[in-house]
Amino acid sequence: MRFDELGLKEGLLEAISYMGFETATPIQEKSIPVILEGKDLIACAQTGTGKTGAFLLPMMNNLIDHNNKSTSALIICPTRELAKQIEEQIQGFSYFCGLTSFAIYGGGDGMSWEDQKNAFKQNTDIIVATPGKLISHLNMGHVNFSDLKYLILDEADRMMDMGFHDDIQKIISYLPKERQTLMFSATMPPNIRKLASKSMVNPEEISIAVSKPAEGVLQLMYLAHDHQKTPLIVDLIKEKEKYSSIIIFSSTKKKVSSIARSLKREGLQAAAISSDLDQTDREAMLSKFRARKLRIVVATDVLSRGIDIKDINLVINYDVPSDAEDYVHRIGRTARADTTGVAITLINEEDMYKIRRIEKLIEKSIMKLNVPAELGESPVWQENAQKKRSYGGSRGGSRGGNRNNRNKRGGSGRNNRGNSGNRRR
Repeated sequence: MRFDELGLKEGLLEAISYMGFETATPIQEKSIPVILEGKDLIACAQTGTGKTGAFLLPMMNNLIDHNNKSTSALIICPTRELAKQIEEQIQGFSYFCGLTSFAIYGGGDGMSWEDQKNAFKQNTDIIVATPGKLISHLNMGHVNFSDLKYLILDEADRMMDMGFHDDIQKIISYLPKERQTLMFSATMPPNIRKLASKSMVNPEEISIAVSKPAEGVLQLMYLAHDHQKTPLIVDLIKEKEKYSSIIIFSSTKKKVSSIARSLKREGLQAAAISSDLDQTDREAMLSKFRARKLRIVVATDVLSRGIDIKDINLVINYDVPSDAEDYVHRIGRTARADTTGVAITLINEEDMYKIRRIEKLIEKSIMKLNVPAELGESPVWQENAQKKRSYGGSRGGSRGGNRNNRNKRGGSGRNNRGNSGNRRR
């Protein structure tokens, strides 16, 4: 369906056309009419499906002629990168509409705090915020949400995983009970349902099935012990000289830093991105990466959702993500918009049990290769591998309900043939 068939106002349609969009994605086609009707909505859709436009366009459409003298819409999202990206899209869509917006997130200096404070004082139309920084402003009395019309929770499942449940409940307590609430999430676990039952009124539900990786993605898996992983990825990257944009995902910040250092020692242009990095440095690094002035980025899952970087040639999973959906998010960074790309996942013995879930989700068996002989023997592939129990203490959580949880497993690190195989009224 074309955007001009969805009942959007001329100013928005002009901006959409200027940005090169003509046809709505499935999540946009289903969500926009529901939101325009003023109904609460729970939408389940992956990153990369156009869900940001699905909530921005109808919400902005309804605000264009609304003479509100205080903030009208609040969008809450889990990370500063996503907050910035959403606010940039608002700026694009509002070019011919005159709506104002501002992104509120942590990691800045005193000047950025003052800018954020002024955005609230000036009754900015649309605020995009991460939970922690928004609560800081609420506690200081800077915020007036008395006439708020829209609350949007983006990446709701990720915010729950990061331990923001209580923060979101606190933020909601500051909002008018008469409002339209929209919740967008890649998955719909019980804690999301519970949050929805407390904060929404008779919501419509839309679910876009978890899409399979794009046809243009060549997926491979290497069976590798931890000590073989870094030498392997060094060889793989050196073989692919034409690949100018590479992302390596790892589960912990410690591993991310270690991998980046190892690659740099091998003469490869690499940088680590995690929440430990100063915000200004992170933004500068991402800008270099987008501009192809930085070849390799090593990152945690902060980059797997909501970060729009085009034309990634190669994605490497240094370790297997705990959730099958995260695998799809990670490799979804490559082969976007009908391009092609390669996704390589390294599997040690402890991670083999996760592969069954991934292959079941994507409905495809992925080829599994041994490492080159010069790196030693690969682990033997175990089709029916089970999760190993840990005795004498936890090995660390992965996606628990506390944002301070970390996976504590350590580890560091060619191309061969091997095993194939509520809104209250």
